[in-house]
Amino acid sequence: MCGRFTLTLPLQHIEQRFHIDSTAIQDYHPGYNIAPGQDIAVVISDGRRRRLGKLKWGLVPFWADDPKIGYKMINARSETAPTKNSFKRPLQRQRCIIPADSFYEWAKEDGKKQPYRIYLQDQNVMGLAGLWEK
Repeated sequence: MCGRFTLTLPLQHIEQRFHIDSTAIQDYHPGYNIAPGQDIAVVISDGRRRRLGKLKWGLVPFWADDPKIGYKMINARSETAPTKNSFKRPLQRQRCIIPADSFYEWAKEDGKKQPYRIYLQDQNVMGLAGLWEK
């Protein structure tokens, strides 16, 4: 995943797109600059039903002593995640969908970092792959 993203669409739109059975989010607000460490909307399935809830962005492995490690663990590469101790267990059983309507990538231009907002052509909600841990 990227370092920042947005989720600005109405809650009903997200529930419809991901076929949500129940929502645990009572205080939904659009986010235009969602950053690591913030609570984010996630879709979790038990194999039969999907629910929408909130989790803190940043994986804290079960073996970690300091929860601040989560600020560093915001991206898992698909090619290395199965071999990394931090991602191996949640990759097997603890996956989620992170709804977003855009994300930011940065490019250097004239020695400065320039953000570019990337979104679907129809500006619909997309699902980013996520992992979670207790």
